[in-house]
Amino acid sequence: MLPATDDTIAAVASPHGGAARGIIRISGPDTVTLCQHFFTPCDSPGDWPGRSARRHTGTWRIGTAGDLSRQLPVNLHLWPNHNSYTGQPSAEIHMVGSPPVLQKLLEELLAHETPGVRVARPGEFTLRSFLAGRIDLVQAEAVLGVIEAEDHVGLEVALRQLAGGLSGPLGQLRSQLVDLLSDLEAGLDFADEDIEFISAHQRTDRLEALAQALATIRQQAGQRMTSGGRHQVVLAGLPNAGKSTLLNALSNQATAITSPRAGTTRDVVTADITLDGLEIRLVDTAGWEAETRPGQPSIDQLARQKRLDQLAPAALAVWCVSAPEAGIPVSAHLANDRRARQEILQAGTPLLVLHSRCDLASGDHNELAIEADLSVSTVTSQGMTALRDTLVTRLGNDNLSGTSVVGSTAARTSEALRRTELRLAAAAAVPDELLVAVEIREALDQLGAVMGTVYTDEILDQVFSKFCIGK
Repeated sequence: MLPATDDTIAAVASPHGGAARGIIRISGPDTVTLCQHFFTPCDSPGDWPGRSARRHTGTWRIGTAGDLSRQLPVNLHLWPNHNSYTGQPSAEIHMVGSPPVLQKLLEELLAHETPGVRVARPGEFTLRSFLAGRIDLVQAEAVLGVIEAEDHVGLEVALRQLAGGLSGPLGQLRSQLVDLLSDLEAGLDFADEDIEFISAHQRTDRLEALAQALATIRQQAGQRMTSGGRHQVVLAGLPNAGKSTLLNALSNQATAITSPRAGTTRDVVTADITLDGLEIRLVDTAGWEAETRPGQPSIDQLARQKRLDQLAPAALAVWCVSAPEAGIPVSAHLANDRRARQEILQAGTPLLVLHSRCDLASGDHNELAIEADLSVSTVTSQGMTALRDTLVTRLGNDNLSGTSVVGSTAARTSEALRRTELRLAAAAAVPDELLVAVEIREALDQLGAVMGTVYTDEILDQVFSKFCIGK
């Protein structure tokens, strides 16, 4: 059952624990009355409280009769009208972030003689914003996504959704479906007068275009549901290319065994690191041979299969190119390197070519640097900062381009989007205009469930129960 929205709610909106700044939030019809009772402005008191949103500097009385009353300096952000986040008169009290002081101020608000003032439930401020039409349901879920973001990628995805990154395309899709339905129903009204508002060919084209747009949205939601929180990066290259040394340098620990002798790594070695908030799993693989020896399965062939298995979930492959062994021309070494690299290119895994161990390269090895995106040395640390920055950029951009949907929205909407796609496919398949109109109405109902124009108490409880109090 939804909570009443005609009473006034209050809660601490800042994180738990001491801080330089704490916030108490109020929303409801008695917000202005409460502020007039407790707050004394020091700026333009004659204009207080005013009719438009404004920040006021002043003092807030804390302490009741019989106690020592004190005036606490605060900044009061007041929305005396309905142009607020919740669509109601609202206020935020910004003050010193002392938990006992915040709790005392909240207790006095709740104990005031104004009837109906109570503690806000989890997510109730955002729920009121949704019910007032200030945001839709996918934007409400984006608010939670912003709060729970664990890295800058998750935060950017949530902010995009909050700004309408999903609501905009869904809204356009719904509007185009409504237009199509209007044309169909207008034609049905004049079916006896041989007036055609839309041809069967035009109807099919429009439905196919809408289905394609919906498929793109579904793909983004599906990617969000299946993508884990950690990005896999495969370190690959010919034997003795410096992969294991690079893994140890990036992880700041001796995870992999290193040796000047080629072929030291025979099995997969992993290390988990964090770069600029991005969770990354580094995977060190055995050296890639340019040619596979024929015959029965050998250790080399098993190692090759393990390497290929790591590519499937990888977000990026870092291919290490190092100086050739003594006596081997650079051109021949590079030709061998390119042949070995073909497996990654054929797998379609994004590739970053690295001139590793560049401190060992002489002036005759300029071709190595020309072939590579970056040159690094774990001995001198040359290029290591640039490598870390490049990993963050590549992985961050790949993640953002793949999804614009927060995880909770993807989980909630996947079934409704699937049903919408089925209804559009059915509408494109049936010849009768009346049946087409029925299928489009079903599709609109499913989209309404996604955006929140059609909802139940159970759906709203499921969404907003995940919020903390004060949000």
